[in-house]
Amino acid sequence: MATPVSQSDLLDPARARALQVALRLAPCLVTGDDLPVFFHHLYFWEPQPAERLGRDGHPKTGGLIPDLGLPRRMWAGGKITFHHALKVGRSAERRSICEASDVKSGRTGPLGLVTLRHDFYQDGALCVTERQSLIYREDPRPDAPKPETTPARHDEEHIERFNFDTTLLFRYSALTFNGHRIHYDLDYARDVEGYAGLVVHGPLLAQLLMLMAERRLGKLTAFEFRATSALMHWETAELCQQGPTFWVRGPDGRQCMTATAHIC
Repeated sequence: MATPVSQSDLLDPARARALQVALRLAPCLVTGDDLPVFFHHLYFWEPQPAERLGRDGHPKTGGLIPDLGLPRRMWAGGKITFHHALKVGRSAERRSICEASDVKSGRTGPLGLVTLRHDFYQDGALCVTERQSLIYREDPRPDAPKPETTPARHDEEHIERFNFDTTLLFRYSALTFNGHRIHYDLDYARDVEGYAGLVVHGPLLAQLLMLMAERRLGKLTAFEFRATSALMHWETAELCQQGPTFWVRGPDGRQCMTATAHIC
C-alpha cells in the first residue's frame, strides 16, 4: 500500500497574480478571492537538492512515484473535481498518494503508467480532487519513426488562438517549480528526448482550456483532459470548443489535447 504524503502551503496572492500576468490577464487577485481553476498548481512546491534530481530536471523517482526504470516522463492527462473554491491568501493542505503504477508494452516499447491522486483541503473541507496520469518511456532510438498524430476536429463552434514563446514557458516553469528541461533547454529537448523544439507544458494547455471553459460555460465542477501530441513553443495553439468538448489543434491540423468540461 502506497504511503500518503501531506504538505501545507499558503496560497500567496502575489504568485497567483504573476500567473495572471503570464497568461495575459489582468492581475486582480487579492486575499479572500476564489482561486481560479487549476491555479493550485502554483503551490505545494517540493524543492530538492541537485543531487536528488534526475537528468531531466525532475526529482528522481522512488518516493511518491515508484522507479519504473524508464527515463522519459510525460504528463498524459488528468481529471480535476472542484468541490469548493480554494481561497487566495489562506493556507491549504495537499494530501497525495500514488493510486496505481504498472509497466505495459506499447507500440514503441515499454510504457510506465502512473496515477497520482491529490486532495486539497482548506479549513478542514475538501476543495479539489485531482488525478494525474503520467507516462514514462524509453529514450527514442535514432532510427525511430516520428510518432503518429491524430487529425483534430474542425467542427468547433468557438475558437481562440494563443501564441507561445520561450519567456512564457520559462515563467510557467518557474511559477509551478517545474524543472523539466524539455520546456527550457532546447539542446536537451531536441538531442536527448527527440522533440523538434521546446515543448509547451501540457498543464499550461489544460489551464488555458479550463479558463476558456469557464468563460464560455460557467463555473466548472470537473474537467478531464488528455494530451495526444506535443505542441512546440513556436506553434500557435487553436483552442476549440463544441458544447462541453474542448480540444487543442496544432497549426498543421493535428490534435494536441482533448478535454471535457462539467458545469453546475
